[in-house]
Amino acid sequence: MSNTAQCKEILLNEGISLDSKIDFDVNGEVHTLTFAFIIESFMMASEASQEAFVAALRQALLSEHDGVERFFQSMGQLFLMTHLSQKIEI
Repeated sequence: MSNTAQCKEILLNEGISLDSKIDFDVNGEVHTLTFAFIIESFMMASEASQEAFVAALRQALLSEHDGVERFFQSMGQLFLMTHLSQKIEI
């Protein structure tokens, strides 16, 4: 099973919708990312990075308080910071 499929299956088994959304305010502009989008974005990385993502998601499930939501907030922030830093012209 692919890492993408594993992530999606983990969420679905926990009753968490892939369409769950997180809003990020970046300089007054709201960016909305779904869990599915965040997964797909990180699955474009190397195999080792994909496996680290899956392992971190599994660890987030073990957290007692909003572990999965915090995980996706952090991953979404990382995605946006990386994406926005690539747009900066030096």
